Amino acid sequence: MRRIKLGISTAMGTAALAAGALALAPTATAVTPTTATLTADCGTYGSGLASLTATQSGTAATITLSSGAIKAPIDVPAGSVSSTLTLSKKGGGTKTFTGNSNPAIPTGSDVTTGPLKGTVAAGDVLEAKSLKLVIFGLITVNCTATSPQSPGPFTF
Repeated sequence: MRRIKLGISTAMGTAALAAGALALAPTATAVTPTTATLTADCGTYGSGLASLTATQSGTAATITLSSGAIKAPIDVPAGSVSSTLTLSKKGGGTKTFTGNSNPAIPTGSDVTTGPLKGTVAAGDVLEAKSLKLVIFGLITVNCTATSPQSPGPFTF
C-alpha cells in the first residue's frame, strides 16, 4: 500500500511540475499580417511591387522580401547579397533586419532576399521604408518605399 501511495504522490508531483513549466513557458507569438505588399523605387535599377513575408518566435523575427522592382542582371549565387531592411516603428524610431540569405537568382528574375533577421518587442508596429542590397560586395542598390504597406504595418 505504501508503494502505491508513493507512486501516486510521485506521479502527482511530476504532473504539477509539468503544469508549472507549461505555465511559465513563453506564449507563442504571431505577427499580423504575415504578408504585405508595397511599391518601391530603386532608382536606375527599377521600381515596382515588393512582397514581404514576416514570421516571429518570441523576440526573434524574420522578413523575406521578393520584388519585381529589381531584376537580376546576371546570375546571382545563393548567399551573395547582403541586405538591410529598415522599418519605421510606430511611435518613433526604426528597426533594421539584416542578412546574407538569398536563394540563387537566375538572370532576369525577381530579386529575393531573406530571411532577414531582427528583434522585436511585443506590440511593435513596423512598416518597411527602405532596403539596401549589396551584391557581390560591389554593387549597391538602394530602394525606398513609395507606398504604405498593404494591408498594413506588421504588428508583433
